[in-house]
Amino acid sequence: MRIALFVTCLADTMFPAAAKATVQLLERLGHEVVFPPGQTCCGQMHVNTGYQDQALPLVRRHVRTFAPYDVIVAPSGSCVGSVRHQHAMVARKAGDAGLAARAEDVGSKTYELSELLVDVLGIEDVGAYYPHRVTYHPTCHSLRMLRVGDKPLRLLRNVRGIDLVDLPAADQCCGFGGTFAVKNADTSTAMLTDKMSHVLETGAEVCTAGDSSCLMHIGGGLSRIDAGVRTVHLAEILASTQES
Repeated sequence: MRIALFVTCLADTMFPAAAKATVQLLERLGHEVVFPPGQTCCGQMHVNTGYQDQALPLVRRHVRTFAPYDVIVAPSGSCVGSVRHQHAMVARKAGDAGLAARAEDVGSKTYELSELLVDVLGIEDVGAYYPHRVTYHPTCHSLRMLRVGDKPLRLLRNVRGIDLVDLPAADQCCGFGGTFAVKNADTSTAMLTDKMSHVLETGAEVCTAGDSSCLMHIGGGLSRIDAGVRTVHLAEILASTQES
């Protein structure tokens, strides 16, 4: 299968390992991964902060860039959520029904990584090996907007060597929420404190998730208290093998 990679801003600028792992994993499974060079920010942060007019050119560019592809994947539940649930809304608000229809088409074939693996490719065992104690944080957008359910956990349970432990109060937000963490710093910090406490309660070496943004928030907090717990994107675990 030929799959277009929507790399996302955060992977491109700060966490390239997640994007590289996505490509490595899919190629190991026998698929061709292409990178459409015209891609930019999808406009999620603009929409979430109330700047829908400024997001419109980004929506247009995203639709134009990815429309030629039949399958699109991103290592980010929040960015996929934006493409599926915000792009057409932005276009309709601007009075562009044609763009809205094209945005809905692109959104319908855009998948978060675990969705692509389980729902599209029909795979739950990707042949990964990761001999560490790991706990999984289900990010808000993947859990509530995309409704990926237990797909990431089903993939993790098939990883050889892993000691997968349940995260208490897993469905509680970590407190990041993009600009929420900046505008509501005290509330965000309190939520993060609860999340870190639950992570530490598991005794895990690694906290994983499908969004680098949440991992950045959680990892930053854990590093400041020298907790000794790493944050690793789900794609990196699934791409790991005994040989690597």
